Amino acid sequence: MMRTRPLKVALLGCGVVGSEVARIMTTHADDLAARIGAPVELAGVAVRRPSKVREGIDPSLITTDATALVKRGDIDVIVEVIGGIEPARTLITTAFEHGASVVSANKALLAQDGETLHAAAEQHGRDLYYEAAVAGAIPLIRPLRESLAGDKINRVMGIVNGTTNFILDKMDSTGAGYSEALDEATALGYAEADPTADVEGYDAAAKAAILAGIAFHTRVRLDDVYREGMTEVTASDFASAKRMGCTIKLLAICERAADGESVTARVHPAMIPLSHPLASVREAYNAVFVEAEAAGRLMFYGPGAGGSPTASAVLGDLVAVCRNKLAEATGPGESAYTQLPVSPMGEVVTRYHISLDVADKPGVLAQVATVFAEHGVSIDTVRQQGHPEKAGDGASLVVVTHRAPDAALSGTVEALRKLDTVRGVASIMRVEGE
Repeated sequence: MMRTRPLKVALLGCGVVGSEVARIMTTHADDLAARIGAPVELAGVAVRRPSKVREGIDPSLITTDATALVKRGDIDVIVEVIGGIEPARTLITTAFEHGASVVSANKALLAQDGETLHAAAEQHGRDLYYEAAVAGAIPLIRPLRESLAGDKINRVMGIVNGTTNFILDKMDSTGAGYSEALDEATALGYAEADPTADVEGYDAAAKAAILAGIAFHTRVRLDDVYREGMTEVTASDFASAKRMGCTIKLLAICERAADGESVTARVHPAMIPLSHPLASVREAYNAVFVEAEAAGRLMFYGPGAGGSPTASAVLGDLVAVCRNKLAEATGPGESAYTQLPVSPMGEVVTRYHISLDVADKPGVLAQVATVFAEHGVSIDTVRQQGHPEKAGDGASLVVVTHRAPDAALSGTVEALRKLDTVRGVASIMRVEGE
């Protein structure tokens, strides 16, 4: 039977996502009530610019005092979509103290200080749900926290930033350079005026920290994630990738060590075979590939950003939290019992594609091969090509290695740069997904 007293929901933020959450709450009110077992009522909306017209929202609900809103005591659920670290962190912990559970889309805060938020939620017996923090509408957090809770996850690898995937997809399909593809992404609204958070991998790194923490039941902070942007990826890199039967994606990769005693989390561009499911992810879509011991390989795919997709994830969490409220229960909290250390990037083992500009004369290949051997990096294939437009003025040497530790590869590259016959290291690209 449905309870007549509505559950009160307050919004912190009413931008693209917040306004869509409010719209869906209004237009689907009857359905939401039937699914939850009680009606939900929008009881307040905290914003920075109260004078802005917000269609469909009662102006009397608008306030600039977010602190007073979360302290009201009659709010059942706070939906936080303002982003950033502060005041979001203080507002969320204050909400817990005053009896409200929280639904958040704040990947940066969860990656940096999720431990504090989870501890506060547990202390006050409240829920903290954040499906919308990673991969937009794609159901990912809940499957990892609940559906796969009885399994052992060994690897999570995915495309978790739509802007970078759009740029790399355009570079691959049209032959465009990075700047040209970025301009198109900006014109279409996929890239912000300042795209740094996306193209330098900060956004993906925050999501990788969240995914690694859930997948491996350990605490992984943003600072633990190795991060490398994709601004140096060139058309030449894509040409090399195609010759190998690969494409290039910016990947978030979270792995459990072979001995199970540590984990790694990293974000960087990588070549992946065209046969891998992630290679076919186009435009601004996201996809995450999960490898579990019992379940095997699973892939989650869909739109990873935007007002409606993100609001869908928020509303899914809202329904779950409201149901828990009616049952006087809470859902799963933080699971960090393994307390596994996060290994440095130098211990990551993978393959590499290295492109060198070298002098075009006898003995160069032997010198390069010797440097690889001295650092314990085994060579798989080598391709040498002269510069026909500059006869006798150097050559390109492409080396693809077998699997080796990142530290060994770094030492190899440092030594190569010291060779008189090596004029420059044009690019270094990891090869994943094989």
